[in-house]
Amino acid sequence: MKVVLKVSNLNTNDDVISIKDVISHNEGVIACEISIAKKEVNIVYDEKATLLDNIIASIEELGYSVN
Repeated sequence: MKVVLKVSNLNTNDDVISIKDVISHNEGVIACEISIAKKEVNIVYDEKATLLDNIIASIEELGYSVN
Protein backbone atom coordinates (compact mmCIF):
# COMPACT_ATOMS: atom_id res chain seq x y z
CA MET A 1 0.00 0.00 0.00
CA LYS A 2 1.19 3.52 -0.80
CA VAL A 3 0.23 6.51 1.32
CA VAL A 4 1.11 10.21 1.40
CA LEU A 5 1.15 11.90 4.81
CA LYS A 6 1.26 15.66 5.32
CA VAL A 7 3.60 16.68 8.15
CA SER A 8 3.05 20.37 8.91
CA ASN A 9 6.20 20.93 11.00
CA LEU A 10 8.63 19.23 8.59
CA ASN A 11 11.26 21.91 7.95
CA THR A 12 14.87 20.71 8.02
CA ASN A 13 17.14 17.88 6.92
CA ASP A 14 17.33 16.84 10.59
CA ASP A 15 13.54 16.39 10.51
CA VAL A 16 13.89 14.19 7.41
CA ILE A 17 16.55 12.05 9.09
CA SER A 18 14.49 11.66 12.28
CA ILE A 19 11.30 10.74 10.44
CA LYS A 20 13.05 8.28 8.08
CA ASP A 21 14.71 6.63 11.05
CA VAL A 22 11.50 6.13 13.02
CA ILE A 23 9.54 4.98 9.95
CA SER A 24 12.19 2.42 9.06
CA HIS A 25 11.77 0.82 12.50
CA ASN A 26 8.19 -0.14 11.61
CA GLU A 27 8.10 -3.71 10.32
CA GLY A 28 6.66 -3.92 6.84
CA VAL A 29 7.85 -0.51 5.58
CA ILE A 30 9.23 -1.03 2.08
CA ALA A 31 10.13 2.52 1.02
CA CYS A 32 9.96 6.07 2.29
CA GLU A 33 10.49 9.37 0.46
CA ILE A 34 10.26 12.73 2.20
CA SER A 35 9.81 16.18 0.62
CA ILE A 36 10.57 19.22 2.76
CA ALA A 37 9.18 21.56 0.07
CA LYS A 38 5.81 19.77 -0.02
CA LYS A 39 5.92 18.80 3.69
CA GLU A 40 4.99 15.26 2.61
CA VAL A 41 6.08 11.78 3.55
CA ASN A 42 5.46 9.12 0.89
CA ILE A 43 5.46 5.62 2.36
CA VAL A 44 5.13 2.21 0.72
CA TYR A 45 4.37 -0.52 3.23
CA ASP A 46 2.95 -4.01 3.57
CA GLU A 47 -0.44 -3.58 5.21
CA LYS A 48 -0.31 -7.20 6.39
CA ALA A 49 2.83 -6.47 8.43
CA THR A 50 1.95 -3.10 9.96
CA LEU A 51 -0.92 -0.66 10.33
CA LEU A 52 -0.87 2.90 9.02
CA ASP A 53 -1.95 4.05 12.50
CA ASN A 54 1.26 2.56 13.94
CA ILE A 55 3.40 4.45 11.42
CA ILE A 56 1.56 7.70 12.12
CA ALA A 57 1.85 7.18 15.87
CA SER A 58 5.61 6.64 15.62
CA ILE A 59 5.98 9.95 13.73
CA GLU A 60 3.75 11.82 16.18
CA GLU A 61 5.72 10.45 19.14
CA LEU A 62 8.70 12.44 17.80
CA GLY A 63 6.60 15.62 18.09
CA TYR A 64 5.52 16.01 14.47
CA SER A 65 1.97 16.86 13.40
CA VAL A 66 0.58 14.44 10.83
CA ASN A 67 -2.45 15.82 9.00
